[in-house]
Amino acid sequence: MSTPEKTRMAIIGCGRIARKHAEAITALPEAELTALCDIAPVRLQEFAAQYPIQARAYADYHELVHQPDIDLVTIATPSGLHAEIGIAAAQAGKHVLVEKPMAMTLESADRLIAACRQAGVQLGVIHQNRFNKSVQLLRQALEQGRFGRLTHGQATVRWNRDDAYYEQAPWRGTKLQDGGVLMNQSIHNIDLLQWMFGPVTSVFGYTAQHLRKIEMEDVGIAVLRFANGALGVIEAAATIYPRNIEETLNVFGENGSVIIGGIAVNRIATWEFPDAETEQQQIFASQANDPPDVYGFGHRLLFLDMIQAIRENRSPAIPGEEGRKALEIILAIYACQESGQPVLMNT
Repeated sequence: MSTPEKTRMAIIGCGRIARKHAEAITALPEAELTALCDIAPVRLQEFAAQYPIQARAYADYHELVHQPDIDLVTIATPSGLHAEIGIAAAQAGKHVLVEKPMAMTLESADRLIAACRQAGVQLGVIHQNRFNKSVQLLRQALEQGRFGRLTHGQATVRWNRDDAYYEQAPWRGTKLQDGGVLMNQSIHNIDLLQWMFGPVTSVFGYTAQHLRKIEMEDVGIAVLRFANGALGVIEAAATIYPRNIEETLNVFGENGSVIIGGIAVNRIATWEFPDAETEQQQIFASQANDPPDVYGFGHRLLFLDMIQAIRENRSPAIPGEEGRKALEIILAIYACQESGQPVLMNT
């Protein structure tokens, strides 16, 4: 489907996050932005005007996915629409790259995974922070066994999302279309925590709706037990006064301690291993400036990996099965809040 020169791409949904998709696509010589889709004509027109492209505009994604000159669609709509749009695209023979969360239920996630598998197309989930240099260094240290036995870790998101943020669109903060701070904001960091520590065996958590006028939680706290015996803590809040403070990932083991902070899990704050003094100096000296926003720098590398996966007929770095894992943890936290009981996970 892809030409040797360009992978022809379309963006479905032209809201807040779609500009990151467009920036990544237009920055890649391997990609071409061929089409855009949004149900709001003014938003679609304004979005198209921001980029030096000649992409066709569609109001109906069903029409877009049947265009023969599109290889890959990226889905940046409200979360509750991700699965149904992805399934329609797969059935039309398009590769699918979907924003987090890939679906709002495990059933919908599984249907999307199955549809892509049946159609023989690739499915990728956008967890761009896995491509941060800081996160890649941490992952390499884990794979090299430098931590020894892992003991515990923490994923922390202390952000501010005020009422004006939720009032931008009626779907924000709703159960069916968005979820709360865990599903919308903290899911990236939850993905990183489980990627580092491995399968989760049990979850217990609480959620609360304290300050924001939304249906779902603006604060969530959870404790995880991993299959390797390590423990994990998730802290997520959209209520931090007066602005975002941090997004932090902590990993601790018998021979190592790493803390990654910054506004987008982009800056190593602690890097402790035996005989790591020279390495520390190199790491701290080479760290780039903070990104301009919480979305970080990872989209371009993630999109490039997806294009290469299609051309090489391999799974992308973050396939549907990987994107499903953080979703399962969050839904387990929601189930704990309803039942007051721990949730045992399938590993």
